[in-house]
Amino acid sequence: MSIEVNNETEYDVDLKDVNALAESVMRAMFLHPETEVSIVFIDEDAMSALHVEWMDLEGPTDVMSFPMDELRPGTAGAPGENGILGDIVICPSVAEAQAKAGGHSTHDEILLLTTHGLLHLMGFDHMEPAEKEEMFALQRKLLESYTGRPAPKETVE
Repeated sequence: MSIEVNNETEYDVDLKDVNALAESVMRAMFLHPETEVSIVFIDEDAMSALHVEWMDLEGPTDVMSFPMDELRPGTAGAPGENGILGDIVICPSVAEAQAKAGGHSTHDEILLLTTHGLLHLMGFDHMEPAEKEEMFALQRKLLESYTGRPAPKETVE
């Protein structure tokens, strides 16, 4: 796996843990061993600009995912295709506010958002109730498998 994690903010983000989580999720979803993904932490102004440009919505959001090669999960016997999964951008200041509202740490929120973003890159969505139930259950399972403790309450919608 080629996982690039960068922090372009003043926030103290545990980049090694984010990288390890991304690797854990990608392995659990049986992505090709040479799959590439980029995760970038950006400030509210940069996130607001992306949010307007891509979603036509004002203000910063917590996480945005930009798929590249439309890769999908594989199986133990047949890993997914090789390629570039895409880019995830996360806004730590929004994550911090959501963590406070949810009663958990900012770090846990960042891990939740990273998992959420990765699932979006793999084609999962939560527009319909059944899709949301499937995606959020998988998100909880992947987080709990990585951390060994209950996942925080989902704050992403």
